[in-house]
Amino acid sequence: MRIAVCGGGACGEDDARLAEEVGRRLAEAGAVLVCGGLGGIMEAAARGAAAAGGLTVGLLPGLRGADANPHIRVPLPTGMGEGRNVLVARAADAVIAIGGEWGTLSEVALARKIGVPVVLLRPTLARALGLEEAGSAEQAVTRALAHARRGRSAPTPGAFGG
Repeated sequence: MRIAVCGGGACGEDDARLAEEVGRRLAEAGAVLVCGGLGGIMEAAARGAAAAGGLTVGLLPGLRGADANPHIRVPLPTGMGEGRNVLVARAADAVIAIGGEWGTLSEVALARKIGVPVVLLRPTLARALGLEEAGSAEQAVTRALAHARRGRSAPTPGAFGG
């Protein structure tokens, strides 16, 4: 069984401890940990899995296996940049997302699109992404119309080559 662990490339100590425990528990259950192979949540989860004797696979965005964090046993350079998130979602039998931002959101969305179950730990995506919430249909429509009248905002740096 392959379980992907997704989350930010940088994280706080609490999230790192949580990710490390997730990795350890996955290894103890005999699951292969799949992740993006870099730092933050990915490194913490891989550290926990490796310490418990588990197999860790890192689907790296670049072309160099040497870029993997030191706890990845099987580094797989894809050369796909953020496109490697598709591979992370496809490789998984289930996904655990810990916090995260845009990359995590893409992995969660891709996983759900193809029917891969997702479990959220510390689901901070809405807050981290600065997404607005409305309390009613009326409020949602009012806010959406106001935003539309003001026009689109600039794309997030790095989004779609921007």
